[in-house]
Amino acid sequence: MVISPLDLSFDRDHLWHPYTSLSDPLPTYAVESASGCRLRLSDGRELVDGMASWWCAVHGYNVPELNRAATEQLGKMSHVMFGGLTHAPAIELGKRLVEITPAGLDRVFLADSGSVSVEVAMKMAVQYQHALGHPNRATFLTLRGGYHGDTTGPMSVCDPVTGMHHLFAGFLPQHQFYDRPPGGIGVPVEEAYVSGLEDFFAAHADRAAAFIIEPLVQGAGGMHFYDPAYLDVFRRLCDEYGLLLIYDEIATGFGRTGELFVGARPTAVPDILTVGKALTGGYLTLAATLCTEAVAQIIGRGSAGVMMHGPTFMGNPLACAVAVASIDLLLAGPWQARVARISELMTLHLRAAAESPLVKEVRVLGAIGVVELHEAVDQAAIQAYFVERGVWIRPFGRLVYLMPPYVITEADLELLCRVVVNYILASPPENYPT
Repeated sequence: MVISPLDLSFDRDHLWHPYTSLSDPLPTYAVESASGCRLRLSDGRELVDGMASWWCAVHGYNVPELNRAATEQLGKMSHVMFGGLTHAPAIELGKRLVEITPAGLDRVFLADSGSVSVEVAMKMAVQYQHALGHPNRATFLTLRGGYHGDTTGPMSVCDPVTGMHHLFAGFLPQHQFYDRPPGGIGVPVEEAYVSGLEDFFAAHADRAAAFIIEPLVQGAGGMHFYDPAYLDVFRRLCDEYGLLLIYDEIATGFGRTGELFVGARPTAVPDILTVGKALTGGYLTLAATLCTEAVAQIIGRGSAGVMMHGPTFMGNPLACAVAVASIDLLLAGPWQARVARISELMTLHLRAAAESPLVKEVRVLGAIGVVELHEAVDQAAIQAYFVERGVWIRPFGRLVYLMPPYVITEADLELLCRVVVNYILASPPENYPT
């Protein structure tokens, strides 16, 4: 199908895109096809993808193994309700998730999307506390700088300033936020921070159901990295005050940080874990919320007797079949070596950006490379610059970042980094912060 100018006009006038305006929309670029790590535009240009389609297409595009899984499943059934019915793709996916996620997380709720999986996790925590006789424990403790999704529950635990949802402050439930840990992997735990966090728990935990965080990497709230030793602190305080610990690994799961899951740290395994994005390799929307047997059993003993959530497309067979194939493909390949090499190359090629007065910090962890600026970028201008040079990178706010597919070639990764660095170093002095 060829997209005509008329189609693009309709898109501009009628179709809302994420975080954009219909009165003054940002430019969009029509994609005709995608293969490997490249997007082919309708005008014939090819772009190297540095975003993995918001971090989910870890295998790239048009992947034979995932195509085959989808086609085979389509020949059987694309969907069947999960209420009272089950099927092999859901069972096989559940087996794999139990096997590869942190030990003890062996109860699986299949959700429609990452945001819905966080909704489910929060409802699990509230039902858990209610079943224990604590109906007043219905709020949440969390960290500033976090981002958990765009539906109501997740919005309420996103950072009230950087989480993009401050306009809804009067609509959302009110929860308690504490400063995020000081930044830096390998930076020793700051005792003053821990002392303040202990006071925070002492003041608010008696009304809270759980402590919900993004472990190690805060994603869309600022791409902030912190040392995994803080996870031990979080686990200790949750145990001390009777809170469940929820990890949102929708962005970090399936190897993005160099570990399959951050939550596998033996001393800091969560009670509830959410996964999504890379789960299906970017083919279909699907997520999962996993919890311990103890959490599931206590919820089952509550007044409702059941988990009070049931999406129409829960356990969609087509999505589950592709997810199984995606997990198998990931585990069969040298994903650790690939992520380590991506980390090495981004560290090498992005560091020159730190020479610019525009740049606050350059940081890399696994297959995540971030150039944080002092000021927000001009979204339309920087997007056009990147497209003209053959790359697809989608900055936001003050962050120009890369989260490419794991299968990207070294040459394509070097191009992505070079274009980012050239844009920053070529910026005229009048753009420098005062």
